[in-house]
Amino acid sequence: MAFNKEVIEIIKPQDVFVGNISAPVTLMEFGEYENEDCAKANEVVKQLLEKYEGKIRFNFRHFPLTLVHQRSMKASESAVAAAQSGKFWEMHNVLFNNRRNLGTVSLKLHSKEAGIRDKKFLDDLVNGTFGWQVQDDLKYGIIKGVKELPAFFINDEPFIGKPTFANLSSALEAAIKKVKKKSPEKKRA
Repeated sequence: MAFNKEVIEIIKPQDVFVGNISAPVTLMEFGEYENEDCAKANEVVKQLLEKYEGKIRFNFRHFPLTLVHQRSMKASESAVAAAQSGKFWEMHNVLFNNRRNLGTVSLKLHSKEAGIRDKKFLDDLVNGTFGWQVQDDLKYGIIKGVKELPAFFINDEPFIGKPTFANLSSALEAAIKKVKKKSPEKKRA
């Protein structure tokens, strides 16, 4: 007797963007939800998304430092779970706002605050349903050379320096100019 197994497609972190999905410049961050520097960087990213609306898109990749922050893994899994309901950015911000309270039961409460109505949310967290996606991000960050958080990349190039609004704005301006210079060449060809 054959069993019909339901195939569930999981939206992976590398496919979750905030901002203009077709923007020519991608700002990618490797971070985690218990890290104070990542929380500060999140505020900077919000400002950048506003300043460069339509010109950039943002992709957050999970890099939980579980030796330092034991709850960062489940928090990352909860963000991936939220992405399945189209609520990644809402959950992402709620997690940073509650970074000192990220136990599994608290994550369920935070999901409600983010507007997630999925009844399986807590089960998915307890069962580690999205753990592989977080592990994939962690491995990718290691391959990219991430050593400390937050780590930013602009159009796949590592951002060097302190991730302040001024520094990231300057780097984004340069990336936008670089993309604009390349576009006329494509039109001539």
